[in-house]
Amino acid sequence: MRGRHFIPWLGAAALVISAPRVFAQTFLTYHCRDGSEFVVALLEDKRFAYLQLDGKAVSLRRGLSLSGSRYTRGDITLRMTETGTTLKRRNRSTECTAT
Repeated sequence: MRGRHFIPWLGAAALVISAPRVFAQTFLTYHCRDGSEFVVALLEDKRFAYLQLDGKAVSLRRGLSLSGSRYTRGDITLRMTETGTTLKRRNRSTECTAT
């Protein structure tokens, strides 16, 4: 009888031990000079920036940058520095401000 009660406890312990770590995230809403708006989510590890842009979800991968952070995918680039944030789409750049 004891053996049957031990198996559920072992299964529950395995779930707790193998549970994925939850990353802290930051959500920021940006308004840009060209009238566009987007929301960006940055996870704790900051390897990706997740944008809600033009009604679509887009994930941008972090790339090399001499200063600040640069995230790209296709023709979309998001640059975030201490002095400002720039969104570039289809070779057109616009300055954006977090609200």
